[in-house]
Amino acid sequence: MSIYEIILLGIGLSMDAFAVAICKGLAMDKTPLTRCSVVGLWFGFFQALMPFIGFSLGTLFSDYINKFDHWVAFILLSLIGANMIKEAVSKDEDDTCGSLAFKVMFVMAIATSIDALAVGVTFAFMLSFTEMLFAIAVIGVTTFLLSTLGVKIGSIFGAKYKSKAEFLGGVILILLGLKMLLEGLGVINF
Repeated sequence: MSIYEIILLGIGLSMDAFAVAICKGLAMDKTPLTRCSVVGLWFGFFQALMPFIGFSLGTLFSDYINKFDHWVAFILLSLIGANMIKEAVSKDEDDTCGSLAFKVMFVMAIATSIDALAVGVTFAFMLSFTEMLFAIAVIGVTTFLLSTLGVKIGSIFGAKYKSKAEFLGGVILILLGLKMLLEGLGVINF
């Protein structure tokens, strides 16, 4: 994966956390940088941790499915992206309170980073350990920055951009999955 693909992946994976962070900002009375950063740290840490766990699990099975790794990456990224798009167009509203309590933030951080676990599995088929560490650092930092910004945006602009962020994240993940599939099939070579 190129640096640009890793950055795009980081942005795509961050969109769930960004959308939830916007809702957090809506629910908070005050949003000083410290409170915004707490949300960013929770989401960024878990968004980096989950691909590491996925990579570890994926390496256990990589020998068995190396011939089909591009299909695995395409299917997982497409499913994650499609789910994000479905959530973006859904009329259901998330119940996101402004609390920064451990229990609330832990559940939200896990919920917004489950997709990163699946992406980590795909890393096992295409990245070395060092490349994976770099990728999860980029994903974690990107998520931290976008989530911190999301809280502030939520406090200023409201929920107007939540669904657009989720939709964009879903499209990015699907396109990356398609690119990986086409490269694996030898149709394109970037």
